[in-house]
Amino acid sequence: MATTDPATVTEQFAAEYARNAVPTMLKAISSIKRYNRFVLLGALLTSYLHQAHYLWTQNAGYFAYLVPLIFDAAMVSMLTVVRTSGIAKDAKRGAMVVFAAAAMLSATINFASPGSLGLRLVFALVVVLVIGVELVAGRIRPDFAAIQAEAAALLAAVNDLTDTTPATEPTTTPEPAPVVDTPPAPAPVAITAPAFTPIPVARPEVPAHLMPTARFVIGRHEQSTGRPITTDELADLLSVTPDIARELLHTITGHTPAVNGTPVGGAR
Repeated sequence: MATTDPATVTEQFAAEYARNAVPTMLKAISSIKRYNRFVLLGALLTSYLHQAHYLWTQNAGYFAYLVPLIFDAAMVSMLTVVRTSGIAKDAKRGAMVVFAAAAMLSATINFASPGSLGLRLVFALVVVLVIGVELVAGRIRPDFAAIQAEAAALLAAVNDLTDTTPATEPTTTPEPAPVVDTPPAPAPVAITAPAFTPIPVARPEVPAHLMPTARFVIGRHEQSTGRPITTDELADLLSVTPDIARELLHTITGHTPAVNGTPVGGAR
């Protein structure tokens, strides 16, 4: 028989929301990334074939097929550097300069190819599409603050309903059994281990602003999947390096996972 207690219904809804919110969000992000990858590959292939055909007509020989490929690969590589967290800022600035130069040259070649003005604009905007898709792909990440706020609102509603429900009668505790005097056991001989000086191990510095988000992700992942999150999964969700993700797991759970991604321990 289905329950009609408002507190029980709200608790069930809050638990179901917490169980399904993270997997649904991760599934949507994975689908969006697949579509972005398809658009990116299609735009690069279109630009590459167009530039190669134009350079071939300009008697560039077989270099007509090599030069556009180099520029497209350089654009993707530099954008990957720019949108990857944990890379030094000077490296990101240099990558942005190289990317801008390669994109401008690629768009110029597309616009300079023969054809009507509209057709040349279309091929030039293909390069702009590559830029936009990669920049958006680098910023796709879960909004854990919104999820946490909604979950907190549901839990607050549960607490309000729980406070209004009548308290249950206290249960009687059984009388303790009589204490029997037993002779104390002899104290074990303490063995003093030789003192040693541990060798400090250099660990990566964990940004303080990542701690609340990482703690929330670890807890939600274990609630939704029933298993601890791995280093690779946490690094992919937070867009950080595996070393920082491993240090976050060690700081929050008190355990260090194996290097190959096997989870050790769970969220506290």
